[in-house]
Amino acid sequence: MLRNVLGRVVPGKVTDQNDKNYYVQIKGITFELDKSEIKKPMHIGSQFEGFAYINENHKLQITRDAPKVQVDHYGFGTVVSSKYNLGVFVDIGLPNKDIAVSMDDLPLIHALWPKRGDKLMIDLTTDKKHRLWGHLADEEIYETLAVPGQRKMLNNNAKALVFRVMKAGTKVITNHYHIGFIDPSQRDVEPRLGEVVNARVIGYHDDGSFNFSLRPRAYEAIDGDALMLLAMLQHDPTHHLNFTDKSDPEKIKTFFGISKGRFKRGVGHLLKYDLIKETKDGLDVTAKGQQYHPGD
Repeated sequence: MLRNVLGRVVPGKVTDQNDKNYYVQIKGITFELDKSEIKKPMHIGSQFEGFAYINENHKLQITRDAPKVQVDHYGFGTVVSSKYNLGVFVDIGLPNKDIAVSMDDLPLIHALWPKRGDKLMIDLTTDKKHRLWGHLADEEIYETLAVPGQRKMLNNNAKALVFRVMKAGTKVITNHYHIGFIDPSQRDVEPRLGEVVNARVIGYHDDGSFNFSLRPRAYEAIDGDALMLLAMLQHDPTHHLNFTDKSDPEKIKTFFGISKGRFKRGVGHLLKYDLIKETKDGLDVTAKGQQYHPGD
């Protein structure tokens, strides 16, 4: 009987009270109701409807301030802590109860578990011991929420919530409810479940979903020493500089004003974005690099 009451908004009747609580009976089971929630006093026999749960002190409690997350009702909660051999705990808005999401529902790799402040969409389930657990929304739930994107959104930035991590890549939903996928080649570090990432639309599908990248645009990544090196190559009449990673450190310091280590890092950034190319006797700017200007 109790299992069919917990985690739901249910009707009951006030049967008793003291200075701190009303006592509300639901199907023969008595729950505490904090009087501070109630503006207008109730009396014995008054009807009351609220959300029933077991609080952190293992007492049966009912509250007028029902969370969106309930049995068979999905909503977002905020991760507040984790326990390695159990799972993570999620704040769904109850004053004295966080909801556990079992490690069985979390990624096998612990580094991909949600951290404090991350968001999870869950509903509630109860086990045979009357404990409430958070159950992660599956992909079908997110698809019912999804809003089709448009091709004109290509190259736009978006904040996106990671809702599924897989070997094949990462599934996300944006704050405007656009569904998308991040291929492993489009990230430097795999984002964790529940993390909000800054993504960029790089592909559009006919169903209105997107491909995203977590890699920066070239102009966002190219700055400092790399930008200085590129500018020198662009403005040289031959678009060539007679320096390589084997050049003398003192010559590099004299010509560029930076150490050899900084020179090599700058060159590495430019090579990564195909803005320059290496030859046996130096560096040449590519056609892409010649056309590049900060802010493009």
